Amino acid sequence: MLPAVSVLGAVPRPAQADAVLGDDGLYHQSWFLNSFLDLREDLDSAASEGKRLAIMWELRGCPYCRETHLVNFADAGIADYIRANFEVLQLNLLGARKVTDFDGKELTEKELAERYAIRFTPTFQFFPPSADGVAAKEPLAREVARAPGYLKPPHFLAMFRFVREKAYERGTFRDYLAASKG
Repeated sequence: MLPAVSVLGAVPRPAQADAVLGDDGLYHQSWFLNSFLDLREDLDSAASEGKRLAIMWELRGCPYCRETHLVNFADAGIADYIRANFEVLQLNLLGARKVTDFDGKELTEKELAERYAIRFTPTFQFFPPSADGVAAKEPLAREVARAPGYLKPPHFLAMFRFVREKAYERGTFRDYLAASKG
């Protein structure tokens, strides 16, 4: 039996903290998506690059958001995998910036968080590989996976692999982790 670390693909590499604490009280990664905050546009753009769209919901002062930036994203193996396969859009759970949802409705970040029932930070939402048909679905049916709360680095990377490999089409994240360990 292989150790879980090698099965999940987390290869220990030197940490490289890229996070910068912004004026908004959130940590930012230089490689996060710089967006006009139009989710359909962001999904289409990610898809055109062969990537998936993930939204990271955060809150000023959130200790687990800080941990995600300073530990998980600081792991070069994790950051490299995510950068190669995902566009990550950072949103503030209580933010006032205007975001255009997939159906064209313009909401503040806070209103969008309420619409998607985001209650914890950090929360990662993952969306389908294409925007086709997404707008017609109810908001909670638009995402293909969600990671509410902090995940330790091996499980964090596994969640991104779960989405990239479309393993959500075959079972739950828990099933995926169990299969990865066995």
